[in-house]
Amino acid sequence: MCMDKTPWERVCEFHGHVCPGLALGFSATTLALEKLDFSRSVDEEMIAFVENNACGVDAVQVLSGCTFGKGNLFFIDHGKQVYTFARRSYGKAVRISVKYGAFYNETYSRLRMKINSGEATGEEKRDFMMLQQKHIQNILEAGEEFFDISFVDIELPPKAKIFKSVRCDKCGESVMETRTVSAEGKTLCIPCGNH
Repeated sequence: MCMDKTPWERVCEFHGHVCPGLALGFSATTLALEKLDFSRSVDEEMIAFVENNACGVDAVQVLSGCTFGKGNLFFIDHGKQVYTFARRSYGKAVRISVKYGAFYNETYSRLRMKINSGEATGEEKRDFMMLQQKHIQNILEAGEEFFDISFVDIELPPKAKIFKSVRCDKCGESVMETRTVSAEGKTLCIPCGNH
């Protein structure tokens, strides 16, 4: 990624398209970094808990440096636009949630449903695209009043560890030793152990 681009441009480039969900993650992460007085995690100085696996999580990864690969991004499947960030040296975390209905637009929602069902006309699709651009801009320009922001105490997970890999006795694939099961004296990966 080119670093001469704005943070929003870098997030959009990483994600592949521009959408409201990406803007929500961008705004929430930007607020969290401001509240924690932090810029970007190079290693595991910061951790993030995301309560959805939607578009906004890509903004979290690009802006905060918290990624699944580094082991400092944790997914909690609650289906909520909630993001919690913690600096390991700070001892507290900031939890940011999008207020219910904060960005609701009846016309936009109606058109989105028609497009998703395949019932939208060409004119409705054009109207939707214009409304979506405004919707995204509104989210990016939104202030703190559209979010619930609180400092919370959390138990920080340990730093990521690298574990030994072993060979599954059934499929032959390499598997992290701590993610194996034993069955009839054999070491199996979880998928093989479940069959």
